[in-house]
This record gives sequence, structure tokens and C-alpha cells, in this order.
Amino acid sequence: MTDFTAGNTPASLLEAYAGVARVRVCGLLVRNDTLLLTAHRGLLPNQLPFWSPPGGGWQFGETLRQGLEREFAEETGLAVSVGRFLHLHEFRGPGLQALELFFEVRPLDPSATPRLGLDPEHAPDAQLLTQLAFMTPRQLGLLLPSQVHPVLRDIISPDDVFIPQVRFQ
Repeated sequence: MTDFTAGNTPASLLEAYAGVARVRVCGLLVRNDTLLLTAHRGLLPNQLPFWSPPGGGWQFGETLRQGLEREFAEETGLAVSVGRFLHLHEFRGPGLQALELFFEVRPLDPSATPRLGLDPEHAPDAQLLTQLAFMTPRQLGLLLPSQVHPVLRDIISPDDVFIPQVRFQ
């Protein structure tokens, strides 16, 4: 696992997302049989990180591709090209609801190194993002299932992320 770490930990970080249905765009970047993932805090008990592909809220006036390009740049520092649509995931949790759209992404510069970025919805000292890492399916399998985004929980090979899924709750 290549790791790019940051951050402290305040209590209620999810208020900006509570009580609204959101549309999220997420990118799946595979490099050398690993997936680029972000760790989030504040979603699980005992300060466990939640690992998911980079992405975030689709904003009014953007195309889906523009939203994902923006989100990917904010969270990873990478400029990407957005490829095919792969997955639709419905998320519902206490106070949170989202429809998540996952796309294949490729870096415009394949030699570029990702860096942990910032989420503009949060102050620099109150970020949800704590780590950015390239992880293998085996590494994901060693985590608790609750720590891994449902779209990634059952993968055995990085190629599995390219098998389209629709997951409703």
C-alpha cells in the first residue's frame, strides 16, 4: 500500500451532508493492479477509516464528467480523463442519502503522483479525508467489510471493478 497521510479528528463532520439526497460522482483508477482510494473519518465507530474511490457531490451546472474531474483534482491532485460508466450505488444511512455514480478514470499524466487533497466543504483542520493510498484487493480483504465501500467489498482482482453493477438498498 502506497500511503499519503494527513489530519486530526473533530466530532461531527457529516452535518454538511445530512438531511439531503445527494448525487455523487466517483472515479475508479487502477494502476499496477492497485486501486487509488481515499480514507474518510467520521463515518464509522472507533475512528476506523472508511475506504472508497475518490469522488464527491455533483454540482449544478456541471456535466457528470466535469464534476468527477473536479472532485478527482480536489481529492488527489490528479487531472483525469473520465471513461465509461461502471456502477450505480444507492446509499442510505442514518441522516445520509446518496446516489453514487462510478466511472473509470485515467490520469492525463500516467507518471503523476497523487497527493492527498482537501474537501472544500470543510475547513483545513476539519477534513473528512485522512489518507490516499493505492491498495490491492487483498489489502481491502484484510479490512472489516464496513471499512470498504460496498462496490469494492467483493472484488478479487482489480479487473473486477470493470464489471458493471447496480446496487439498490
